Amino acid sequence: MSPRLPAAERRRQLLDSAISVFAAEGLHSASMNDVAAHAGVTKPVLYQHFESKHELYAELLRDLGERLRAEVAKAVADAPGPRQQVERGFAAYFSWVGDHTNGFAVLFAGETRRDPDFARAVEAVERDIAETIAGLIAVEGLDPERRRLLAYGIVGIAETTARHWLATGGDFSADDLAAQVASLAWAGLRGLRPA
Repeated sequence: MSPRLPAAERRRQLLDSAISVFAAEGLHSASMNDVAAHAGVTKPVLYQHFESKHELYAELLRDLGERLRAEVAKAVADAPGPRQQVERGFAAYFSWVGDHTNGFAVLFAGETRRDPDFARAVEAVERDIAETIAGLIAVEGLDPERRRLLAYGIVGIAETTARHWLATGGDFSADDLAAQVASLAWAGLRGLRPA
């Protein structure tokens, strides 16, 4: 049995345990019993913090999304120029993915996207990251909607590349992968012209 913790610490412990359980077993196969056992608590303790598996999973998606968004935003905030923003943004993204493979798996799992409530949570993460990126695309005469569209393309490059990297156990480190993808994105961004 896990020792008594303050409510905020217990909630954090439960969310961290849920990441491992849902990544290993999937949303539909994992149970609240599994999460409680992994956390070393009783099921009533888990239900004191989360009324249902749906509520737990929704909170987990919000938490993972916020942690990923925060890492990317922090990385680009103090970059001295556009190229460094691109490089640091990708570096933060791939470092987070490399350090939180289970979190990435839960956040972007196919099961997550099949449930409308959970799909909206993931779409909010993608939208927030895309909005951050759109604000960084500095091409004179490019309207905001086109910036947003291109920003979604960059988000897609990052997510798809990360999926392949994790699935294949690629030879790239997170830093090497980020440098390669940032170079690709930067070359594309430098060639942008208003339509």
